[in-house]
Amino acid sequence: MMILAVTCQPKDDTITLFLAGDSTVADKPYKEGNPEKGWGQVFPLYFEEGVKVENHAVNGRSTKSFKDQGRWDAMLDRVSPGDYVLVEFGHNDSKAHDTTRYAPAYGAYTEHLRQFVLDVRDKKATPVLLTPIVRRLFDEQGSLVETHGDYPDAVRQVAQEMEVILIDLHASTRLMVDQFGQERSKKLFLHIDTMEYAHLQKPIEDDTHLSAYGAFKVADMVVEQLKENTPELTPYFKP
Repeated sequence: MMILAVTCQPKDDTITLFLAGDSTVADKPYKEGNPEKGWGQVFPLYFEEGVKVENHAVNGRSTKSFKDQGRWDAMLDRVSPGDYVLVEFGHNDSKAHDTTRYAPAYGAYTEHLRQFVLDVRDKKATPVLLTPIVRRLFDEQGSLVETHGDYPDAVRQVAQEMEVILIDLHASTRLMVDQFGQERSKKLFLHIDTMEYAHLQKPIEDDTHLSAYGAFKVADMVVEQLKENTPELTPYFKP
């Protein structure tokens, strides 16, 4: 049955998975042993031949700035029928002080997501919406604090309304960080001391961006949910 599911794609064609997003997804430079990784950077390692990944995510981008800077259109020009486009924003859309990036959750943010879905479908490709990963912020009682407001629910709403595949990374990463707890969850993010990276002038304490370990853990979640929602891709995942 799985073979039949992909017969619409010519056998010798390569399916491309495009990633649009922010710093939690983006490729990071390897210079000086950079400890920061986006989950999209390790994502290609999960696939056999027949699928390639193009990561167009860029640090600091929101749905608004990604679109305004022409990055969406440039990526869309490369999309072919049968491809997939995974979209994850939210970390920067909420920054109301920055007019170049701000997109209200139930305003421009949802409008941009809807347009992204329509654009991808016009290319006869498959859109996939992802909620943003959580930040690691605990209160004095050791409970994880919500920092994304209405943005995750806005993504869920658009996905339901437009019948789009949803990968709820906000829910899954929240559960993971809760399970790891306040101390152990530091391994998922950039809590790096100078003993690990000799070139660092001072330790890093960053609860937004992912370590290599965290990037793989999030990529695991993306792959698990893709397997559930896109059985036609199952033959292309490594064992």
